Amino acid sequence: MKRPIAIIGGSGVKSILKGEQKILGTPYGPTPSLTIGEIDGRPAVFLPRHGEAHSSPPHRVNYRANIWGLKTLGVERIIATNAVGAIDQKLTPGEIVIPSDLVDMTKSRPGTFYDWSPVTHVDVSQPYCPREREVLTSSTSSAGRGPPKEVVMACTEGPRYETPAEIKMLRTLGCQVVGMTGAPEAFLARELEICYASISFVSNMAAGLQRTLSAREVEDKGRETSQVLNKILAGAIGRMPESRKDCPCGTALAQAQLKKEVVEVAQ
Repeated sequence: MKRPIAIIGGSGVKSILKGEQKILGTPYGPTPSLTIGEIDGRPAVFLPRHGEAHSSPPHRVNYRANIWGLKTLGVERIIATNAVGAIDQKLTPGEIVIPSDLVDMTKSRPGTFYDWSPVTHVDVSQPYCPREREVLTSSTSSAGRGPPKEVVMACTEGPRYETPAEIKMLRTLGCQVVGMTGAPEAFLARELEICYASISFVSNMAAGLQRTLSAREVEDKGRETSQVLNKILAGAIGRMPESRKDCPCGTALAQAQLKKEVVEVAQ
């Protein structure tokens, strides 16, 4: 049986699935209501990151429950969507981009499943699955949007928007877009050896690059792009290989955990 592929939807992205509704219990609390069904014959799960009524702000999303719940369903691949602001002035609202790297600027979010033994240092040299990024790039081009730009995403704490000075700092650090939901989601998926990649839509220019920022603007731009995003996501699921032999994500813990004797020496 094929493993289900999960879609984590953010601002402005609605479920592209029809199927069974299910809330899962996890050691970290319940998940939002998941939709479990199929896309073109491929088992799939849709998880609304902020809850069905968008009731959880980005800094209060239960990322650990979300990722753990998907793992218990047998999910080995996650495609996430994010609304982002453009730091790079060459980007424009409505544009589709694919993050290739991530700068975590969050402050208070539980960011690991490994608070205790075994001590685990997971490698995130490639925070996004390279194979999934290839598939998303191909699917975006096939949807008539042209090759999407690869970008470095900064994830900030929220729920407020960034200041112009913070955006200048992030630009200096090499970030091209900024959002509030990329971390720790990507890192938690890696800790559970799940392939994870993101496709983002530019909802606005970042602080200092346009006069004001509006949550309604983000919502409206998400509504405008939801149809093309759904098309890209459906195409990507159809193209996604079942095997993960050529992917490092499935063996992320192979050399990440300290051996017992090393821990004893450290004590």
